[in-house]
Amino acid sequence: MEQERIWTAALVVIGDEILSGRTQDKNVAQLASWLNVQGIRLAEVRVVADKTAAIVEAVNTLRARNDYLFTTGGIGPTHDDITVDAIAEALGVGVEHHPDAMATLERYYATRGGLTEARARMARVPAGAGLIPNRVSGAPGIQVANIYIMAGVPHITAGMLDALTGTLEGGRPVVSGTIGCWVAESEVADLLRNAEKAHEGVSIGSYPFFREGRTGANFVVRSADAGLVERCLADLTRELEATGRAVVPEGI
Repeated sequence: MEQERIWTAALVVIGDEILSGRTQDKNVAQLASWLNVQGIRLAEVRVVADKTAAIVEAVNTLRARNDYLFTTGGIGPTHDDITVDAIAEALGVGVEHHPDAMATLERYYATRGGLTEARARMARVPAGAGLIPNRVSGAPGIQVANIYIMAGVPHITAGMLDALTGTLEGGRPVVSGTIGCWVAESEVADLLRNAEKAHEGVSIGSYPFFREGRTGANFVVRSADAGLVERCLADLTRELEATGRAVVPEGI
């Protein structure tokens, strides 16, 4: 049987403020969830500083081994917003003001003090790039090759993802199911490993916790095949119960 094509994406989170801890990133979770619905799996994430060399290296490495690469952060109007320049360098192209982006920003800032030189920086794109609509704050995202350059502000990123919905080629959406058990994951590690091997095409994630003075774990089964998820959960439940443990559907 021919193996199903798995589409993957990577994310580069750009910003000194993320690495310093001043800002907590929320884009990883929302991008991963959005990609799953598109039938694309978020395969890897890298966080880099506002340094051109670091961005260039990350972009060229991750775009080469994934179908899609997303970046968040560093496309604002200030001097330290260097993402566009760095990605242009990674691609070996120049930087230009996109006419449609300029027109969008002129309209947006017409009643907000006008389009200043600083604000016009948000219309700069790597040569040959297209735009991702931004209905929240005017400044568009950018698409060039297999790279999607997006804002760092989570609610603006969410709007850009909404604009991209249904436009990327992918496979079947990933579905998941969860069960929980009051058990230390180390006690059932072999059981989980064997269950994953017995159900080719699924991945099983184990998420331990300590609650109410007891140790437990939730087990999440993921696959593009909903039937396979159900069968794996049923078998895993049966095997856990055979060891004398109670299983909680949907998790604890």
